[in-house]
Amino acid sequence: MTSGTTTPVHPVLPRKVVDSLFPADLPEVEHWESLYPPRTLPDGAHVTRFAPSPTGYVHIGGVYTAMICQSVSRESDGVFITRVEDTDTAREVAGALEQFARAFDYFGLHPDETDPAVEPGKDGGYGPYRQSQRERIYASHARELLRQGRAYVDFATKQQLADITARQQAAKIAPGYYAGWSLWRDRPAEDVVAELEAGTPYVVRFRAPDLEPGARTVWTDVIRGRLEHEANRNDVVILKSSDTSPRLPTYHFAHAVDDHLMRVDLVIRAEEWISSVPLHLQLFDALGFETPAYAHIAPLMKQIPGGKRKLSKRKDVEAGVDFYIEQGYPAAGVLYYLRGLANGRLAELPLPEALVAPIRLEDCGVAGPLVDLVKLEDITADHIATLSSEEVVDAVRTWATTYDPQVAQALDADRELAVRAVSVERVGVENPRKDLHKWSDFRTAYGFFFPQLFEPVTDAADERFAGLGVDADVVRLVLADLADTYRPDGDADAWFAQIRELAARHGFASSAKELKKNPQAYPGSIREASQIVRITLTGSTRSPNLHDVAMTLGPDEVVRRLRSVR
Repeated sequence: MTSGTTTPVHPVLPRKVVDSLFPADLPEVEHWESLYPPRTLPDGAHVTRFAPSPTGYVHIGGVYTAMICQSVSRESDGVFITRVEDTDTAREVAGALEQFARAFDYFGLHPDETDPAVEPGKDGGYGPYRQSQRERIYASHARELLRQGRAYVDFATKQQLADITARQQAAKIAPGYYAGWSLWRDRPAEDVVAELEAGTPYVVRFRAPDLEPGARTVWTDVIRGRLEHEANRNDVVILKSSDTSPRLPTYHFAHAVDDHLMRVDLVIRAEEWISSVPLHLQLFDALGFETPAYAHIAPLMKQIPGGKRKLSKRKDVEAGVDFYIEQGYPAAGVLYYLRGLANGRLAELPLPEALVAPIRLEDCGVAGPLVDLVKLEDITADHIATLSSEEVVDAVRTWATTYDPQVAQALDADRELAVRAVSVERVGVENPRKDLHKWSDFRTAYGFFFPQLFEPVTDAADERFAGLGVDADVVRLVLADLADTYRPDGDADAWFAQIRELAARHGFASSAKELKKNPQAYPGSIREASQIVRITLTGSTRSPNLHDVAMTLGPDEVVRRLRSVR
């Protein structure tokens, strides 16, 4: 509802002139109404759409929005559409559609209807689902607005528009192209015809309603309730310049036509579009369309010193969907986290329940939720800890095939070893290891189990040994001795007994306490002796239980690594 509307008379081009601007075989708007009839859906079913533009990479906020759209439509037995809004050809980025497809597939956000480039086989009869392929549909509706005088032909040049803006700024009045400033809004039809006959390029502009100063638009947002905003006065372009091909519409006009003909009844989108609602309501009214409900969701935010800001494509690596895919964050964990941001109650449910529970628009907050990677990684680590070793290996291999082929080859070379490695301190224990937060952690956490991934320690003077304070000659002797006497005992106590015997043979103190009493008498304690073995087998001073590591590697590999140190 908009206050302060007046009804002056404006010049309307003769129908013959209007029709001459379009192809003679262009269908009437009634044709499109019959081609795309109202959907037969259950009462209360919602048709939602996610409408990305291929002008850059997919923001994680796009996944967030698509997830909400999908949940709302599925829960109501409705339809979830992905529509590609590619009318801004100058800013289109090569490969963007492939990235959409990759993101939707990774996170399981499969639409019911979409363009084949996003997902094949999803034509629900309301396509094309790419705006660049709907030129004739927009042309029919632009022609109808021109016939009714709700739109007009405008020949203003870029220089003239710049001059208008400069004069408005100098006068400190609202910038824009509207009544009183538009050069062609009320020009006589004969002036327009003369320019057309001269072949002057033109755009088609929407004729905004005549409004009193200070007019306001009021509507009800599904999430935010009653909203009020300054009414639109601008005569926005609805069809771009006549000297371009294809003749594409602007976003504002195209989305109104598409949402109507695709029978979208609930538009869920980012809050940045709130200021455009007054214009969109005017367009729906001028076109004679029923207005959809709007639900504007709060943007994802990032904590910064002294406050928070929107998660930024330019500043924050975690803003891009490819970051999560390339790093191998498990999709289920990310979706669980995002669903918890949308509806706090879902964060309290176990992951399997939360992933199928409905997202309720009325439970979405109006303050932007914070994206916290530390919290996300706690969630994904907990999720991975619930998976079987086989499931982890399969997931890592799927990810690594694209993003770390060497890891994939290692898993393929010895799947049994991979399963045994992942099982260490995860299977049969009360508190399983949680050192995998994402699949890219696998190389660091488990790579030492695989000969193809492990770089043997070969120098007894290596800084890792030096950090223990043990002389290189002692390191060589200890490892050579263990290689000669190694017993692959399956019993952990018996296995560690040989390490204690080894330490005693080489003069190590039996405890740190004993070493502290007389540090000059010993090369180290049993701890340092064990760490020499640990570094040799794993390349690190920190690893899972050493007996489990040795049993997983097998005696041949253990001895090979022990003998590699010189």
